[in-house]
Amino acid sequence: MTDSQQASLEFVSPGPEGDSSFTLLSLMKPLVFFDLETTGLDLQHDRIVQFAFIKIHPDGREEEWESLVNPGIPIPGEASHIHGITDRKVKDIPGFGHFAPRIAGYLSGCDLGGFNAIRFDVPMLQAEMTRHDHPLKLEKVKLVDPQVIFHKREPRDLAAACRFYCSRTLEGAHDALADIRATLDVFKAQVARYGDLPRDMEGLHDYCNEKDDRFVTGDRRLYWRNNEAVLAFGKHKSRSLKWLRENDPNYLFWIVNGEFSDETKDIVRKAINGVYPEKPKDDS
Repeated sequence: MTDSQQASLEFVSPGPEGDSSFTLLSLMKPLVFFDLETTGLDLQHDRIVQFAFIKIHPDGREEEWESLVNPGIPIPGEASHIHGITDRKVKDIPGFGHFAPRIAGYLSGCDLGGFNAIRFDVPMLQAEMTRHDHPLKLEKVKLVDPQVIFHKREPRDLAAACRFYCSRTLEGAHDALADIRATLDVFKAQVARYGDLPRDMEGLHDYCNEKDDRFVTGDRRLYWRNNEAVLAFGKHKSRSLKWLRENDPNYLFWIVNGEFSDETKDIVRKAINGVYPEKPKDDS
Protein backbone atom coordinates (compact mmCIF):
# COMPACT_ATOMS: atom_id res chain seq x y z
CA MET A 1 0.00 0.00 0.00
CA THR A 2 1.40 3.35 -1.01
CA ASP A 3 1.63 6.38 1.26
CA SER A 4 -1.01 8.14 -0.85
CA GLN A 5 -3.36 5.17 -0.52
CA GLN A 6 -2.82 5.09 3.23
CA ALA A 7 -3.56 8.80 3.49
CA SER A 8 -6.87 8.23 1.70
CA LEU A 9 -7.90 5.57 4.18
CA GLU A 10 -7.78 7.42 7.43
CA PHE A 11 -7.10 10.79 8.94
CA VAL A 12 -5.29 11.23 12.21
CA SER A 13 -4.59 14.62 13.70
CA PRO A 14 -3.78 16.18 17.05
CA GLY A 15 -7.21 17.84 16.89
CA PRO A 16 -8.00 21.38 18.03
CA GLU A 17 -6.54 22.91 21.12
CA GLY A 18 -8.17 21.75 24.30
CA ASP A 19 -11.59 23.33 24.85
CA SER A 20 -11.84 25.29 28.06
CA SER A 21 -15.29 23.71 28.56
CA PHE A 22 -13.57 20.53 29.61
CA THR A 23 -11.97 22.28 32.55
CA LEU A 24 -15.46 21.99 34.06
CA LEU A 25 -15.14 18.22 33.98
CA SER A 26 -13.10 16.07 36.28
CA LEU A 27 -11.49 13.57 33.91
CA MET A 28 -9.45 10.90 35.63
CA LYS A 29 -8.70 9.19 32.32
CA PRO A 30 -9.17 9.98 28.62
CA LEU A 31 -12.69 10.33 27.27
CA VAL A 32 -13.28 9.19 23.68
CA PHE A 33 -16.29 10.49 21.79
CA PHE A 34 -17.03 8.46 18.67
CA ASP A 35 -19.50 7.97 15.86
CA LEU A 36 -20.09 5.13 13.40
CA GLU A 37 -21.61 4.93 9.94
CA THR A 38 -22.89 1.49 9.05
CA THR A 39 -24.62 -0.63 6.41
CA GLY A 40 -27.75 -0.61 8.58
CA LEU A 41 -29.12 -0.88 12.09
CA ASP A 42 -28.91 -4.63 12.72
CA LEU A 43 -26.10 -5.63 15.09
CA GLN A 44 -25.94 -9.16 13.76
CA HIS A 45 -26.06 -8.59 10.02
CA ASP A 46 -24.81 -5.02 9.46
CA ARG A 47 -21.24 -3.75 9.48
CA ILE A 48 -19.28 -0.55 10.08
CA VAL A 49 -18.28 1.50 7.03
CA GLN A 50 -16.73 4.48 8.82
CA PHE A 51 -15.58 5.39 12.31
CA ALA A 52 -14.41 8.63 13.88
CA PHE A 53 -12.87 9.13 17.31
CA ILE A 54 -11.99 12.25 19.28
CA LYS A 55 -9.94 11.56 22.40
CA ILE A 56 -9.98 14.18 25.15
CA HIS A 57 -7.11 13.79 27.59
CA PRO A 58 -7.39 14.82 31.25
CA ASP A 59 -5.17 17.86 30.52
CA GLY A 60 -7.59 19.02 27.80
CA ARG A 61 -5.56 17.89 24.78
CA GLU A 62 -7.60 16.42 21.92
CA GLU A 63 -6.70 14.05 19.11
CA GLU A 64 -8.78 12.78 16.22
CA TRP A 65 -8.81 9.55 14.22
CA GLU A 66 -11.19 8.66 11.42
CA SER A 67 -11.29 6.14 8.60
CA LEU A 68 -13.50 4.46 6.07
CA VAL A 69 -13.89 0.70 6.44
CA ASN A 70 -14.65 -1.99 3.87
CA PRO A 71 -17.61 -3.81 5.44
CA GLY A 72 -17.06 -6.99 3.44
CA ILE A 73 -20.72 -6.98 2.38
CA PRO A 74 -22.60 -4.82 -0.15
CA ILE A 75 -23.63 -1.43 1.22
CA PRO A 76 -27.38 -1.08 0.66
CA GLY A 77 -28.44 1.87 -1.45
CA GLU A 78 -30.69 2.98 1.39
CA ALA A 79 -27.66 3.34 3.69
CA SER A 80 -25.53 5.06 1.03
CA HIS A 81 -28.33 7.56 0.51
CA ILE A 82 -27.95 8.60 4.16
CA HIS A 83 -24.17 8.74 4.64
CA GLY A 84 -22.90 8.90 1.04
CA ILE A 85 -20.53 5.92 1.42
CA THR A 86 -20.74 3.46 -1.47
CA ASP A 87 -19.15 0.14 -2.38
CA ARG A 88 -16.91 1.99 -4.82
CA LYS A 89 -15.59 4.33 -2.11
CA VAL A 90 -14.47 1.47 0.12
CA LYS A 91 -13.36 -1.15 -2.43
CA ASP A 92 -9.65 -0.50 -1.75
CA ILE A 93 -10.05 0.09 2.00
CA PRO A 94 -9.11 -2.61 4.55
CA GLY A 95 -11.82 -4.44 6.45
CA PHE A 96 -12.58 -3.88 10.12
CA GLY A 97 -10.21 -6.67 11.13
CA HIS A 98 -7.33 -4.45 10.00
CA PHE A 99 -8.37 -1.72 12.46
CA ALA A 100 -9.62 -3.82 15.39
CA PRO A 101 -6.24 -4.28 17.17
CA ARG A 102 -5.45 -0.58 16.92
CA ILE A 103 -8.95 0.42 18.06
CA ALA A 104 -8.57 -1.88 21.06
CA GLY A 105 -5.33 -0.14 21.98
CA TYR A 106 -6.70 3.31 21.26
CA LEU A 107 -9.69 2.82 23.56
CA SER A 108 -7.82 1.00 26.30
CA GLY A 109 -8.12 2.82 29.61
CA CYS A 110 -10.65 5.30 28.24
CA ASP A 111 -14.25 6.19 28.96
CA LEU A 112 -16.63 6.54 25.99
CA GLY A 113 -19.21 9.00 24.72
CA GLY A 114 -21.33 9.75 21.69
CA PHE A 115 -24.76 10.92 20.54
CA ASN A 116 -27.10 7.90 20.81
CA ALA A 117 -23.99 5.87 21.63
CA ILE A 118 -25.58 3.90 24.45
CA ARG A 119 -28.39 2.57 22.26
CA PHE A 120 -26.51 2.15 18.98
CA ASP A 121 -22.84 3.02 18.52
CA VAL A 122 -21.48 1.20 21.58
CA PRO A 123 -23.40 -2.07 20.89
CA MET A 124 -22.42 -1.92 17.20
CA LEU A 125 -18.75 -1.36 18.03
CA GLN A 126 -18.89 -4.17 20.58
CA ALA A 127 -20.35 -6.53 17.97
CA GLU A 128 -17.63 -5.73 15.43
CA MET A 129 -14.80 -5.96 17.95
CA THR A 130 -16.05 -9.32 19.21
CA ARG A 131 -16.44 -10.54 15.64
CA HIS A 132 -12.73 -9.83 15.08
CA ASP A 133 -11.45 -11.37 18.32
CA HIS A 134 -10.90 -8.08 20.15
CA PRO A 135 -13.89 -7.90 22.50
CA LEU A 136 -14.60 -4.47 23.91
CA LYS A 137 -14.87 -4.91 27.66
CA LEU A 138 -16.94 -2.22 29.32
CA GLU A 139 -17.02 -3.36 32.94
CA LYS A 140 -14.79 -0.47 34.03
CA VAL A 141 -15.78 1.96 31.27
CA LYS A 142 -18.06 4.92 31.96
CA LEU A 143 -20.46 5.94 29.17
CA VAL A 144 -21.82 9.43 28.51
CA ASP A 145 -24.51 10.14 25.90
CA PRO A 146 -25.42 13.78 25.08
CA GLN A 147 -28.68 12.56 23.53
CA VAL A 148 -29.79 11.20 26.91
CA ILE A 149 -28.81 14.49 28.58
CA PHE A 150 -30.68 16.42 25.88
CA HIS A 151 -33.87 14.40 26.31
CA LYS A 152 -33.74 14.63 30.10
CA ARG A 153 -32.95 18.34 30.24
CA GLU A 154 -35.15 19.45 27.33
CA PRO A 155 -38.30 17.30 27.59
CA ARG A 156 -40.65 17.22 24.64
CA ASP A 157 -43.90 16.74 26.53
CA LEU A 158 -47.03 18.89 26.65
CA ALA A 159 -45.85 20.84 29.71
CA ALA A 160 -42.61 21.74 27.92
CA ALA A 161 -44.51 22.77 24.78
CA CYS A 162 -46.81 24.92 26.88
CA ARG A 163 -43.83 26.71 28.44
CA PHE A 164 -42.06 27.17 25.11
CA TYR A 165 -44.96 28.30 22.92
CA CYS A 166 -47.34 29.86 25.43
CA SER A 167 -44.91 31.13 28.07
CA ARG A 168 -46.97 29.66 30.88
CA THR A 169 -47.02 26.67 33.17
CA LEU A 170 -49.48 23.91 32.43
CA GLU A 171 -52.00 23.79 35.26
CA GLY A 172 -53.87 20.57 35.98
CA ALA A 173 -51.61 18.32 33.90
CA HIS A 174 -53.14 14.92 33.07
CA ASP A 175 -56.66 16.22 33.48
CA ALA A 176 -58.15 15.52 30.05
CA LEU A 177 -59.82 18.91 29.57
CA ALA A 178 -56.80 20.86 30.87
CA ASP A 179 -54.48 18.87 28.61
CA ILE A 180 -56.53 19.37 25.47
CA ARG A 181 -57.00 23.09 26.17
CA ALA A 182 -53.22 23.39 26.49
CA THR A 183 -52.75 21.35 23.31
CA LEU A 184 -55.05 23.70 21.40
CA ASP A 185 -53.21 26.74 22.78
CA VAL A 186 -49.88 25.24 21.71
CA PHE A 187 -51.25 24.51 18.21
CA LYS A 188 -52.56 28.06 17.83
CA ALA A 189 -49.16 29.41 18.89
CA GLN A 190 -47.38 27.15 16.40
CA VAL A 191 -49.60 28.33 13.54
CA ALA A 192 -48.85 31.93 14.49
CA ARG A 193 -45.12 31.31 14.98
CA TYR A 194 -44.28 29.35 11.83
CA GLY A 195 -45.31 31.20 8.69
CA ASP A 196 -44.41 28.27 6.44
CA LEU A 197 -46.57 25.77 8.35
CA PRO A 198 -49.44 24.47 6.16
CA ARG A 199 -52.79 26.16 6.80
CA ASP A 200 -55.01 23.40 5.40
CA MET A 201 -55.75 20.00 6.91
CA GLU A 202 -54.34 18.05 3.97
CA GLY A 203 -51.05 19.91 4.24
CA LEU A 204 -50.96 19.56 8.03
CA HIS A 205 -51.70 15.85 7.72
CA ASP A 206 -48.82 15.35 5.30
CA TYR A 207 -46.51 17.40 7.53
CA CYS A 208 -47.38 15.44 10.68
CA ASN A 209 -47.35 12.05 8.99
CA GLU A 210 -44.24 12.43 6.88
CA LYS A 211 -43.05 8.92 6.06
CA ASP A 212 -39.51 7.78 6.70
CA ASP A 213 -38.34 6.51 3.31
CA ARG A 214 -36.18 3.87 4.98
CA PHE A 215 -39.29 1.96 6.03
CA VAL A 216 -41.86 0.13 3.95
CA THR A 217 -44.66 0.55 6.47
CA GLY A 218 -45.72 3.23 8.90
CA ASP A 219 -45.32 0.89 11.88
CA ARG A 220 -41.68 0.32 10.86
CA ARG A 221 -42.07 -3.45 10.92
CA LEU A 222 -40.63 -3.67 7.40
CA TYR A 223 -37.79 -1.66 5.95
CA TRP A 224 -36.04 -1.37 2.60
CA ARG A 225 -32.72 -3.12 2.06
CA ASN A 226 -31.30 -3.28 -1.47
CA ASN A 227 -34.81 -2.43 -2.73
CA GLU A 228 -36.32 -5.45 -0.97
CA ALA A 229 -38.73 -5.40 1.96
CA VAL A 230 -37.13 -7.07 4.99
CA LEU A 231 -38.27 -7.67 8.55
CA ALA A 232 -37.21 -5.24 11.28
CA PHE A 233 -38.10 -7.58 14.16
CA GLY A 234 -38.19 -11.15 15.42
CA LYS A 235 -36.16 -14.27 14.79
CA HIS A 236 -36.04 -13.52 11.06
CA LYS A 237 -34.93 -9.92 11.46
CA SER A 238 -33.18 -8.67 8.28
CA ARG A 239 -34.67 -11.50 6.19
CA SER A 240 -36.59 -10.46 3.09
CA LEU A 241 -40.22 -11.34 2.45
CA LYS A 242 -39.09 -13.31 -0.58
CA TRP A 243 -36.67 -15.35 1.54
CA LEU A 244 -39.41 -16.05 4.09
CA ARG A 245 -41.86 -17.21 1.41
CA GLU A 246 -39.26 -19.65 0.13
CA ASN A 247 -37.85 -20.82 3.48
CA ASP A 248 -40.37 -20.26 6.28
CA PRO A 249 -43.81 -19.38 4.86
CA ASN A 250 -45.49 -20.26 8.17
CA TYR A 251 -43.84 -17.18 9.68
CA LEU A 252 -45.63 -15.03 7.13
CA PHE A 253 -48.95 -16.62 8.08
CA TRP A 254 -48.12 -15.91 11.73
CA ILE A 255 -47.67 -12.21 10.90
CA VAL A 256 -50.96 -12.09 8.99
CA ASN A 257 -52.78 -13.55 12.01
CA GLY A 258 -50.83 -11.53 14.59
CA GLU A 259 -51.13 -8.10 16.17
CA PHE A 260 -49.66 -6.04 13.34
CA SER A 261 -50.97 -3.06 11.40
CA ASP A 262 -53.36 -3.62 8.52
CA GLU A 263 -50.75 -2.09 6.21
CA THR A 264 -48.11 -4.63 7.23
CA LYS A 265 -50.57 -7.53 7.09
CA ASP A 266 -51.70 -6.53 3.60
CA ILE A 267 -48.12 -6.45 2.30
CA VAL A 268 -47.30 -9.80 3.90
CA ARG A 269 -50.52 -11.33 2.59
CA LYS A 270 -49.50 -10.32 -0.94
CA ALA A 271 -45.99 -11.71 -0.36
CA ILE A 272 -47.51 -15.08 0.51
CA ASN A 273 -48.94 -15.04 -3.02
CA GLY A 274 -45.61 -14.05 -4.54
CA VAL A 275 -46.32 -10.35 -4.96
CA TYR A 276 -43.70 -8.16 -3.29
CA PRO A 277 -43.71 -4.41 -2.66
CA GLU A 278 -41.67 -2.20 -4.92
CA LYS A 279 -39.67 0.64 -3.49
CA PRO A 280 -40.87 4.03 -4.79
CA LYS A 281 -38.36 5.65 -7.11
CA ASP A 282 -36.41 8.55 -5.68
CA ASP A 283 -37.31 11.59 -7.79
CA SER A 284 -34.65 13.77 -6.20
